Amino acid sequence: MKETSTSGPKSQRYSGTYGASVSDEELKRRVAEELALEQAKKESENQKRLKQGKELDGEKTLTNEQLTRAILRERISNEEERAKAKHLVSDLPCRGGLSLSSPAPAFLCPPLAKQLEEKDRVIKKQDAFYKEQLARLEERSSEFYKVTTEQYQKAAEEVEAKFKRYECHPVCADLQAQILQCYRQNTQQTLSCSALASQYMRCVNQAKQLERLSQIKSQGVRINDTVTLPGLTLTW
Repeated sequence: MKETSTSGPKSQRYSGTYGASVSDEELKRRVAEELALEQAKKESENQKRLKQGKELDGEKTLTNEQLTRAILRERISNEEERAKAKHLVSDLPCRGGLSLSSPAPAFLCPPLAKQLEEKDRVIKKQDAFYKEQLARLEERSSEFYKVTTEQYQKAAEEVEAKFKRYECHPVCADLQAQILQCYRQNTQQTLSCSALASQYMRCVNQAKQLERLSQIKSQGVRINDTVTLPGLTLTW
């Protein structure tokens, strides 16, 4: 029985040690997997960066090639134009041909020089004609502007004078203001304003008579004449 009791703890100790070793192995395996995944992720990112860099380099190379081709085409075109110009100058029916660095008139043959002179004369004639036409147009425009301005000013003065004759000013303005104020203050007793109303009517009638007198005077009444109006006798 003692042997049986001693064998139990040994087996438990062995099994505990085995379980601990199994847990360590599992942990190591998981850590290794995570490290491998991280490394694969970094390598994938590096591959993407390399690919993008290659694409950018390819675009730069293509752009440089296109620019170089455009420059070469431009240079070739310029060289062709220069060659054509030299060929045309060398083919002129003149003494010894022409040089691009030499003054043209000194080497031009008479027919070609005459053509150039005629063309220059026509151009100068057209230029003088256009200048003359432009001067005439400017003169006409200036005259039209002057006439239009004068007509506008005259019409404006006529309109102003016409409406100025019809300007009117209130007659007996002070009495009119007093009557209006009286009616506002005595809305229920308007008869209290009758005195002011009578005074206002007399003032208006007198103003009318003065207006008629002014019209008579404008018709040519002599000095020291006497004019009698209803309720008013004036001598001047």
